[in-house]
Amino acid sequence: MRYFVGLGSNLGQRAVNLAQALVHLSRLSGLRLRRASSVYDTEPVGITDQPRFFNMVVEIDTEAVPEKLMADLLAIERAMGRTRDVRWGPRLIDLDLLLWDGPLVVGAEVQLPHPRLLERPFVLIPLAEIAPDVLLPDGRQAAEAASSDPSVVPAGSLSV
Repeated sequence: MRYFVGLGSNLGQRAVNLAQALVHLSRLSGLRLRRASSVYDTEPVGITDQPRFFNMVVEIDTEAVPEKLMADLLAIERAMGRTRDVRWGPRLIDLDLLLWDGPLVVGAEVQLPHPRLLERPFVLIPLAEIAPDVLLPDGRQAAEAASSDPSVVPAGSLSV
């Protein structure tokens, strides 16, 4: 099953944190990293008095159900030292399930598509980079929904 995962970091060495998260993802049993977007330097959302983020999106293949994959993503966050003290606060690493090829999922731990996907240029722009034709919850393709945004600045790339 195809999934899209958003990665973000605004504490410590942001690019190193993203690269380490990719290594952790690649080690998950039965998971294959297919594509990775460029890294984007982005403004924080919610609490704006914090460092800027590095964000990217990866496409993965796995047979894991969304709940299992979400548990794996949370385990990676914990292993890397993520704490959840303040909602939308600074974080060493953030891993979000954005979309998948399956049906709508509305659960306590997982919602797919991500409920705020369409409000977040910092994931729409990298998503459109690697999957411009993927359909979003509103019926548009990612490339159509991802308009340029001055708060989302290309910052380089990481190899997958």
